[in-house]
Amino acid sequence: MTLRSQLARASAPEADALRLGIGWQEDDLAKPYVLVESVAGDSHPGSHHLRELSEAVRDGVVPGGAAAQYTCTDMCDGIAQGTDGMDYSLPSRDLIAAAVEMHAESAYYDAVALISGCDKAVPAHLMAAARLDLPTVHVPGGVMLPGHDDVTIDGIGELAARLRRGELDPAEYRTWVRDAVPSCGSCAFMGTALTSQVLSEVLGFALPHSAVMPAGSAFSLDVAAASGRQLLDRLAAGRTARRYLTPSSIRNAMVVHAAIGGSTNFVIHLAAIVAEAGGALDLEELQRINDSTPYVADIRPAGRFPANLFWHAGGVPTLMRLLREHLDLDAPCGWDVPWGDLLERESAEPFTAGDAELARRGLTPSDILRPTASPLSERGALAVVRGNLAPEGAVVKRTAVHPDARRVVGPARVFEDQETALEAVSTRSIRPGDVLVIRGEGPRGSGMPEQYYLTSAIASDPELVTSVALITDGRFSGASLGPCIGHVSPEAAAGGPIGQIREGDVLEVDIDERRLNLLDPDAAGGASTLAERAASHPYAAPPPGRGYLGIFQSLAGSAMSGARMTAGGR
Repeated sequence: MTLRSQLARASAPEADALRLGIGWQEDDLAKPYVLVESVAGDSHPGSHHLRELSEAVRDGVVPGGAAAQYTCTDMCDGIAQGTDGMDYSLPSRDLIAAAVEMHAESAYYDAVALISGCDKAVPAHLMAAARLDLPTVHVPGGVMLPGHDDVTIDGIGELAARLRRGELDPAEYRTWVRDAVPSCGSCAFMGTALTSQVLSEVLGFALPHSAVMPAGSAFSLDVAAASGRQLLDRLAAGRTARRYLTPSSIRNAMVVHAAIGGSTNFVIHLAAIVAEAGGALDLEELQRINDSTPYVADIRPAGRFPANLFWHAGGVPTLMRLLREHLDLDAPCGWDVPWGDLLERESAEPFTAGDAELARRGLTPSDILRPTASPLSERGALAVVRGNLAPEGAVVKRTAVHPDARRVVGPARVFEDQETALEAVSTRSIRPGDVLVIRGEGPRGSGMPEQYYLTSAIASDPELVTSVALITDGRFSGASLGPCIGHVSPEAAAGGPIGQIREGDVLEVDIDERRLNLLDPDAAGGASTLAERAASHPYAAPPPGRGYLGIFQSLAGSAMSGARMTAGGR
């Protein structure tokens, strides 16, 4: 096999001199060129420690290959929450993916190692892997420790809501804030960051037991070095990224997502990753899988335990052993053997690295990852809902919805932004039975920011959490709880019916029956009413923002197909 790096050297004679100028040796020039790309930076705890992992990957590549470290750091949703900075969150995914593409293609690397741990960075790296289709490994950044009394950062939004209502003393609130982030790593709940790490391992990009590993540990450095060596094996065997994005691997990812109560955001990201590989996410299959897969991971935000215990309970391989009857075990794991072979090996030689922490807490693995005979729920986390308000679909994490809020029929309370809706909830002008509607927050509307503080305010109100519903063409944090339906598509800014809801319209939200409708007393029905309104008074979408945000808004596609920037925005 002739490496593409060596073919390119003949066309770019200056390149040898330039690489020697950064410390490469003469014999490095004839080796495989490996791009070691991370999101390392001081942006937030999930990326602050990644330079060390990047260096360990490089050490695993050398001396068999010549490695170069690049970085394009990510933003932190937690830091941007509640501000206009959140408008950049989803667009940052496409920017990071484009940076990897640019780095790999402009310097003709033969293989790519990707190091990331958080909400947009992991999906971005997997999108780039699918787009480039080079030999690729992914090294997850791991998870932070929980704070005092197992407080985790996902609880701060609820505490802030209690503070606003006068139910919490400011000094006590500050104590919780100081204790919530005791180390580097991704946030210790099964939000989008850790969901993404888990599914990277399921797909085979990341090595077994690397998802949700303790950030900064000796184990994580060993995984990083082993990943560098594994990448050279993939290069030698010609195993490129799309080998890990087969229909069976994608189905396995859906099954595990259902079983862990994964973030709704990963539906957007998985659709984008599959699209980069030339396919389309089958939403009906996603629903069938969620209806037949038990929810077994007792992990926050919907469960009892901080997410770092997922790894201590055996992580992805242990979970997949529990789910084996639902999985295609011929799909490859990160060691490039079938998952079935790895699980048999681990049955004979169990993974015990996390046992001590569980023993210290008086727990067993089955406390964290429940047997399928006694799951938290017989069905998986997600429901795809449709109706005259969401012809292309919308999503809800049904495992996080109170049983009394699974069907709400009531008047629409319409808002054009999260801030105004949050004020209405905080001042108790939202009443039981109301259906909150926030529109103009989709990919084309405002970049698709999360509606986290609003969901926290509803979830922390014992009256509203059992009696109202929230629908939006925006999205929610992976930490969100409560009766929240997001990704309503088409979005208002693309002419979707959600843009035609009027204050006081009677709306039906039925999660069990997966319906989302305007109920119209006229014989013509809600769809006809919405179409008539759109013809006479089209939704007035705000103009795109400036700079990169405006570019994303102009080119982003539907959330249900991945919200990717593509030519023409389709």
